[in-house]
Amino acid sequence: MRTLDWIVLVTSLVSIVAYGLYRSRGSNTVDRYLLAGRSMPWYAMALSIMATQASAITFISTTGQSYVDGMRFVQFYFGLPIAMVVICATVVPIFHNAKVYTAYEYLENRFDAKTRALASIIFLCQRGLSAGLTIYAPALVLSVILGWPERMTTSLMGAVVITYTVLGGIKAVTWSDVQQMGVIFVGLIAALVTTIVLLPHSVSFGDAVFLAGAAGRLNAVTTHFDWNDRFNMWSGLIGGTFLFLSYFGCDQSQVQRYLTGKSIAQSRLSLLFNAVAKIPMQFFILFIGAMVFVFHIFVQPPMLFQHAELARIEHSEQYPSVAAEYARAFEQRRAAALLLVEAHHDGDSAAEARARADYRGAQKQLDGARTQASKLVEQAGGEKGFTDTNYIFLSFVTRFLPVGLVGLVIAVIFAATMSASSGEINSLATVTIVDIYKRHFRRGASDHHYVTASRWATLFWGVYAVMFAGWAGRLGALIVAVNKVGSLFYGSLLGCFVLALAFRRVRGTAAFAGMLAGESAILATSWFTDVSWLWYNVIGCAVVVGVALAVTSLSPTASATPGTQPAR
Repeated sequence: MRTLDWIVLVTSLVSIVAYGLYRSRGSNTVDRYLLAGRSMPWYAMALSIMATQASAITFISTTGQSYVDGMRFVQFYFGLPIAMVVICATVVPIFHNAKVYTAYEYLENRFDAKTRALASIIFLCQRGLSAGLTIYAPALVLSVILGWPERMTTSLMGAVVITYTVLGGIKAVTWSDVQQMGVIFVGLIAALVTTIVLLPHSVSFGDAVFLAGAAGRLNAVTTHFDWNDRFNMWSGLIGGTFLFLSYFGCDQSQVQRYLTGKSIAQSRLSLLFNAVAKIPMQFFILFIGAMVFVFHIFVQPPMLFQHAELARIEHSEQYPSVAAEYARAFEQRRAAALLLVEAHHDGDSAAEARARADYRGAQKQLDGARTQASKLVEQAGGEKGFTDTNYIFLSFVTRFLPVGLVGLVIAVIFAATMSASSGEINSLATVTIVDIYKRHFRRGASDHHYVTASRWATLFWGVYAVMFAGWAGRLGALIVAVNKVGSLFYGSLLGCFVLALAFRRVRGTAAFAGMLAGESAILATSWFTDVSWLWYNVIGCAVVVGVALAVTSLSPTASATPGTQPAR
């Protein structure tokens, strides 16, 4: 990066943090520190919810996912609007009227203390792992740009996030998110416009879309049903609905956002905004990846986008032949693409069919060469199952975007990481203090004591996330990894809340047994089958409900006493 890029980057990040801390003044009580005094307007909550989802993983990995696999990933979000409507109608008024700090407080009101504790522990396990994945993403940025060690980068980013989250609490997090989403929208639009402008003059925007479609990169909807296919319309509508019901209804990192609202109506508006805006935003990000793919039809990309691993294999015996095959396939694809566009313009269907076949054949050869290069990385001592998906967009940004805009896009990635990781760390601290520490270890202490304890818990989880981030790079495409990790735990949480809301005769022991069985079923499905992770939530939820109902029917009086009210 050049001087102007650094100025843009540093100015963006400093202004975001400073604004968040300025707006967080007065966060000196538990209610203000953890829930902003329940005073947030709908638009701030809406943008904070969106920012918490839109981590750097979204921009780094989703664009790369589109580059190599097309836009099928957008189907993952098809269940989101359905889930939002259900949550607005059910969970939001219940949580607001119960005046809870966390979603799991409600479970003790409804069931008992052990069910609340188990749900809290499941959340801490799941979100603690995800926080490490989230904070790892910027390490990719500076490792590509400056060659810095990833550990140094994660530590630096962690220090920034921890500082303003510890000092300002949820208000600092939320108002910083508002600023960050502004930077993100500007950066994304600028990246897409620049990508299109960089295309050859003979290739119009319509031609670019046509070429992306011909290569299968605009395959946004897949209608066939396959249990093992991660992204199709059915896994998105059914599995995605269950996942987002779990995420927005049971995950404290999201629940805490709409618990800060001034009213039930304000909280509902924030969720409905995301129901409308999330799919178009994700489509837009994936489309950027598709346009980067078209750009590299005419400008040869590196055989591997992870430059360190490419350098590792350059001295192997097989490398020259693989590189020659890759270069030959690239030239064939470029020539076929130009012929395909020409035939399309002329309306010559026969010539278009021949050119399309040559174009796809060359793409298959190009993909084959990249696969061989990945195998060389493994043979040379690199990680097993090597993939460079997470480096594709960053490589394009740093090599081809103009000065100043590089800094803006990097600021987008950093801002997204800060918003997502700060929200996760804040919610982890909230559950730790409210559901574990205050409930089971130190009841009846002063408000000042719990604020101080919350700050220490925030610090702990921030350090934990940084430490776990060192392992995150082994998980492949991060956008898939972060959602797969969540799916290992969300189904059991969702099942418990379904029991709480829909099956009034089920009590604590039955719900507790159901959650243990549901989590076991999810882990068994993950370890012993090839079923896509989007179905884990459906399986876990169904097992929780089924086992709890079975226990209730076998022992109708075993847990007849409602759960006690939690200590506040």
